[in-house]
Amino acid sequence: MKGRTPKTFAMLLLASALAITAGCGTSGGKSAEEKPVDTGDTTTPITFTFFGADASPNWNNMKDAVGQEITKATGVTLEAEFDVNNGGDQKIPLMAASGDYPDIIYPKGNLSKLVDAGAMLDLTDLIEEHAPNLKKIYGDQMNRLKYSNEDQKIYTIPTNMGVGNVAFDATGGFEIQQKVLKELGYPEVKTLEDYENVLRTYYEKHPTIDGQPTIPLTLNADDWKIMITVTNPAFQATGGPDDGEYYIDPETYEAKLHYKRPEEKEYFRWLNKMYNEGLLDKDTFVQKDDQYKSKIASGRVLGLIDQEWNYGEAENALKSKNNGESTYAHFSVSLNKDIVDHTFQPTGFDGYGIGITTSAKDPVRIIKFMDWLASDEGQVLRYWGVENQHYKVENGKRIVPDDVQDRKTNDNSAFTKESGVGMYNIFSARYGDGMKDSTDNYYTTNFPEQIQAGYTAAEKETLKAYGITTWKDFFPSEDKLKLKDWGAAYNMPVPSDTEYNVTFQKTQDIIRKRIPEAILAKPDQFDSVYDGLLAELDKAGAVEMEKQYTVWIKDRVSLWTGKDVK
Repeated sequence: MKGRTPKTFAMLLLASALAITAGCGTSGGKSAEEKPVDTGDTTTPITFTFFGADASPNWNNMKDAVGQEITKATGVTLEAEFDVNNGGDQKIPLMAASGDYPDIIYPKGNLSKLVDAGAMLDLTDLIEEHAPNLKKIYGDQMNRLKYSNEDQKIYTIPTNMGVGNVAFDATGGFEIQQKVLKELGYPEVKTLEDYENVLRTYYEKHPTIDGQPTIPLTLNADDWKIMITVTNPAFQATGGPDDGEYYIDPETYEAKLHYKRPEEKEYFRWLNKMYNEGLLDKDTFVQKDDQYKSKIASGRVLGLIDQEWNYGEAENALKSKNNGESTYAHFSVSLNKDIVDHTFQPTGFDGYGIGITTSAKDPVRIIKFMDWLASDEGQVLRYWGVENQHYKVENGKRIVPDDVQDRKTNDNSAFTKESGVGMYNIFSARYGDGMKDSTDNYYTTNFPEQIQAGYTAAEKETLKAYGITTWKDFFPSEDKLKLKDWGAAYNMPVPSDTEYNVTFQKTQDIIRKRIPEAILAKPDQFDSVYDGLLAELDKAGAVEMEKQYTVWIKDRVSLWTGKDVK
């Protein structure tokens, strides 16, 4: 697999590094078996190194208001590095090979590489002895923190999702600019045909915007982001829940690559049609991430199929120019009206997490730092900011003043960089949207009234025209969808030293080459290209890979639910 070093080699390198540092009398890495010493110190200034596999474009080295309050309360400063585009896929294998780790790491999908290299501390005892707030938050869901049935240690605490989270808004789906909807009289948008007709009609009336060619639809296929805007929407539009590269049968738990579903072939046929009719940006598969965002920021892209976190910077640029009419509405769009969108199918608590490595000199201090962030005080600070600066309390309720809300809505990037609000969520456990603290206030600012206050004037106008209050109202409610026993499969770590990973990478290489070819093919060649993709996947070993993944899914269901799954 690209960028992968065998486990034995990684372990030899790690052992050599530890032996050298020990021989020199320095306090380098420590084995996972060592008992961390509790110094009792939580205020003396200390700096910890951190690596995050996701980008954080507004990171300000904790010079923001929230960061300074965190340092004041804990004595901790983070020397942080964030990956920009690769999700840690390049840097983490290098760490695992060299044994050179930061104190704290958010590895996202690469946790198994670090576990197999012996790089991660078991957090079980640290949480039990030093982290009452973490224990309180995770409660009876601690089983979900365990690595696997075979290895029940806790290597990371999930932080990219809040415990008890209830989504009150949609931030993904199929997007259309507010100005497009307004001019066309707010048409119904429920199927791919509806979506296509809206983009086509407006494009034919406005072939240019501000002197530049109008782009009806563009996608971001730069590196791993091809999954977000090109391939993941195939299962969304065909009624599949988000389980990464797989579709998992809810009755048998059998996994298969989601591209094998016949209905998904029809989704990609639709993209092929969009391309051949000039509605899909001809540069979709050659443009880079920054070029994609630049086009959006210009205001000339009518439609997206994306998630706000992926294009938010560009949309914020539109807001800051008082160009709210070019921001995007979120629609649930399906192949046909009989399909039920599973975007909001409940998974229970799950998520990528943050861990402490064997290089950390003071893991007790780190877990206490994370525990303070998980306290009510720490959570309110992370979500709301500094009292009387970013929010105030009136009649016992936290509220965001109008001038602060205006900056959050229309000048978000600058506001976030200055305030730090929302930027520290990945550093520790937290409650999710909809959860209230002991003062009967929501922990987060994402509750219906505050969400509605955060919409631009153009968004509010669109929502009113459709007779709804948030974008989520376009989507089927989670109340009508069955809880998934396995959570979200894309978060499930798998052993990094098995043949599975080699095969998986082969299938990914095939998919990322052949899906664009199918979309760019002449219409009469689409079937042969797509059928060739499926045959090539099986030839690369996809069937055996799917069988192995099915075993792991069943193991997770057994670990989490106690069910005897055969």
